[in-house]
Amino acid sequence: MIDPSARVEAGAAIGRDVSIGPFCTVGPHVTIGDGCRLIAHVNLTGHTSIGPRTVIHPFASLGSPPQSLGYKGEPTRLEVGADCDIRENVTMNTGTAADRGVTTVGDGCFFMVGSHVAHDCVVGNKVIFANNVMLGGHSQIGDNVVFGGGVAVRQFARIGEGAMIVGLSGVRADVIPFGMAHGPLADLVGLNVVGMKRRGLSKAEIHRVRAAYQALFFGAGEFRARLDKVAADYAGDALVVRIVEFVRAGKRPLTMAVNRNEAGEGS
Repeated sequence: MIDPSARVEAGAAIGRDVSIGPFCTVGPHVTIGDGCRLIAHVNLTGHTSIGPRTVIHPFASLGSPPQSLGYKGEPTRLEVGADCDIRENVTMNTGTAADRGVTTVGDGCFFMVGSHVAHDCVVGNKVIFANNVMLGGHSQIGDNVVFGGGVAVRQFARIGEGAMIVGLSGVRADVIPFGMAHGPLADLVGLNVVGMKRRGLSKAEIHRVRAAYQALFFGAGEFRARLDKVAADYAGDALVVRIVEFVRAGKRPLTMAVNRNEAGEGS
């Protein structure tokens, strides 16, 4: 199932039922899981592993060296999970020795045309990248995040699970779980209610998260005091606890909310 025009170098580990199409190149340190399909003109290089049943479309290049001036050729890695759909011209770089040494992509992710995952990023499961989304190095993306087209994420930013980043936004700071961010220098404009509903959250769960969101970003007093109050008032709510823990774990700025009357929630 390897096209005669493809080049698979000695040392590459190819699983069962793998299809490698015309003019693909596979390097000697690449591992391809069972049932993967490389459609055509795919470049897999570096110390790269691809999970089972992942499909990679033409002119994608995975495992190329990090775009970092500090990289000195160390054998850093790229790990891509199972059941991903990686479309044309997607690029993903390996990690750097100065950080984790590995770039990680979870299971079931959908990368549309021209998406880029930079060095040392951590991408969760079932993340959707619309066309031309760009992650800066060291970004951390939670499960079930959705990016609109042309989003740019600054290096080291964290985006919590279930968040939605509206197309053409520039993310310069952390975005809370289930948040919706929008703008060239993105602000938090509400909650990703559509995404929460699609994940099967109940109306009561969504209403509690909404109430906690209002208290956290629009309540009285300083932000730290509001955070402590929300943590106490919603201590038994697992969804709100995730938001609180996310904020407390942050070491960099947090994307703050604008008035709901100016930019409403996704509903």
